[in-house]
Amino acid sequence: MTDNNELIRLSAADLAEKLAAGEVTSVEVTQAYLDRIAAVDGGERGVNAFLHVNAEEALAVAAEVDATRAAGGAEAEALHVLAGVPVAVKDLIVTVGQPTTAGSKILEGWHSPYDATVVERLRAAKMPILGKTNLDEFAMGSSTEHSAYGPTRNPWDLDRIPGGSGGGSAAAVAAFEAPLALGTDTGGSIRQPGAVTGTVGVKPTYGSVSRYGAIAMASSLDQIGPVSRTVLDSALLHQVIGGHDPHDSTSLPDPLADLVAAAKTGNVEGLRIGIIKELHGEGYQAGVENRFNDALELLKEAGAQIVEVSCPNFQYALGAYYLIMPSEASSNLAKFDGVRYGLRVLPEDGPMTIERVMGATRAAGFGDEVKRRIILGTYALSAGYYDAYYGSAQKVRTLVQRDFEAAFTVADVLISPTAPTTAFRLGEKLDDPLAMYLNDVATIPANLAGVPGLSLPGGLADEDGLPVGIQLLAPAREDARLYRVGAVLEALLEAKWGGPLLAQAPDLIAGVAGSASSVVEPVETLEAQEAK
Repeated sequence: MTDNNELIRLSAADLAEKLAAGEVTSVEVTQAYLDRIAAVDGGERGVNAFLHVNAEEALAVAAEVDATRAAGGAEAEALHVLAGVPVAVKDLIVTVGQPTTAGSKILEGWHSPYDATVVERLRAAKMPILGKTNLDEFAMGSSTEHSAYGPTRNPWDLDRIPGGSGGGSAAAVAAFEAPLALGTDTGGSIRQPGAVTGTVGVKPTYGSVSRYGAIAMASSLDQIGPVSRTVLDSALLHQVIGGHDPHDSTSLPDPLADLVAAAKTGNVEGLRIGIIKELHGEGYQAGVENRFNDALELLKEAGAQIVEVSCPNFQYALGAYYLIMPSEASSNLAKFDGVRYGLRVLPEDGPMTIERVMGATRAAGFGDEVKRRIILGTYALSAGYYDAYYGSAQKVRTLVQRDFEAAFTVADVLISPTAPTTAFRLGEKLDDPLAMYLNDVATIPANLAGVPGLSLPGGLADEDGLPVGIQLLAPAREDARLYRVGAVLEALLEAKWGGPLLAQAPDLIAGVAGSASSVVEPVETLEAQEAK
């Protein structure tokens, strides 16, 4: 194993320690990850986790961190603990100097004039941004097959999906192309990819991490969160991006708890952990159930009290979500009209009206899944159907919130499998949207209620040897509780396996055909294109 291979397999926390001790430089670390991206991300069977690689800027930030550390003094001591540790960003989060496409042709080549708040905080922490990761178009999907720039592949099996919509971020971390990444979670788009790629994914409490600069799909559901290989690493990144933001009207005023300390607590004795009756059993793959039961036994042996809770309205959560989400999406995506920014397609004949330009632009720029959800959402909001569909869905949402409130009176944390199955094959469910939507059945309730959720690797399924995810849920504003329990369960599982789950992943290099980069190069702004 080469030095670079050893370097990219270190956790973010271990990298931070080595950087602070001067054992390695940020330039060396960043270059190692850039080399890994070049080796496994491109080609016919590459992972395709990245839509854009930000090599020049990332190396410049790394060099700045190294120079500050070498100079010593107050500035060196003031560096953030993650200074010099690289990170990737889901291409739904706007960044200055890099294109933000949302995985859609309608925004191909678009450059944001401002940074999202979370990106500002990454820059303030001096974390080199490796690039932008692939996703289902406008985060609409459960497999990252709905990207306009091709699907991302699962590093465990290149013929399988990496989950969605944030499959690019999860695959990048699982393939050792980045130690950390940011994702967004509207119905499970951080946690479900984490489950099927063997990574850790966290959906924070709604409002505890700013959404300013995240291209909105469903504003009352969307949440930015961390993707990593360990629970502690997620806590470290969450600590960087979390906290109040005056730019976000839904941002909570609460100060952020010490999540890193919670991830180092190491004790669940006496904690009440509730098994959600409606989120396991029938409909769940046997191998998923087996690993879930293994996790419960380990927690019980560690002194946790296992109780069963019933959340009867969870059975309606999927239906409610797929009315609320497309309704909000149809409203949020109205801005992509071919007039203000992004793609503009002119009708081939007939009068040149705004309506016809909008129609031609959306027909060419939006993919099938986006069109499907816009149509569904517009219908649900239309006169005569609003109360029957959208209004009823919001009532179910309230019932789901009440189920959580009742459950948390008898349990401190809730637990379930993250996804009902392991990763399915590319193309297997593309023609069956309803089957695709069912992948989010266990993750959606948390978004409807705004509570935090964490998915961590639970082991490999017996049937196919693919990763299984375990989901933990806590009351709103109790994210620290998730990190406390998650870190303990992670340690128990790794002791059982003899090391991290990703250490058992197959060698990606052997499966990748060619090493030519599939990275989307920086493109001109709309103004520059029009000037020509």
